[in-house]
Amino acid sequence: MNWLDDIRWTAEGLVPVIAQQADGGRVVMFAWMNRESLALTAQEGYAVYWSRSRNKLWRKGEESGHRQKVLSIHLDCDEDVVLLSIEQEGGIACHTGRESCFYRRLVDGRWQTVDAVLKDPQTIYKN
Repeated sequence: MNWLDDIRWTAEGLVPVIAQQADGGRVVMFAWMNRESLALTAQEGYAVYWSRSRNKLWRKGEESGHRQKVLSIHLDCDEDVVLLSIEQEGGIACHTGRESCFYRRLVDGRWQTVDAVLKDPQTIYKN
């Protein structure tokens, strides 16, 4: 897979990945991928990330059902960041039950929550 060799991987063999809604352009999450997860993402058409905390592949939505259909994969000019253009199934990308992981905004020196919880995480993750 020559195209994977074009990426500047970290010393840990990872690349940062931004997931952005295809309709509207909202950034919904940031995660990491290794060679295998990026290859699987391209092959399967759904986002597969590398979980650093669990040290394993993580198919987005495997527990929640909120998968990310990948419409396109882009590499930045420095070849060290990947951008996914996605359709977020179920409208929720964040484990907090929100549309985006970026739900807090800095206002007057304090973080304010600006997005509502769309679904209680306890009902999403029953375990």
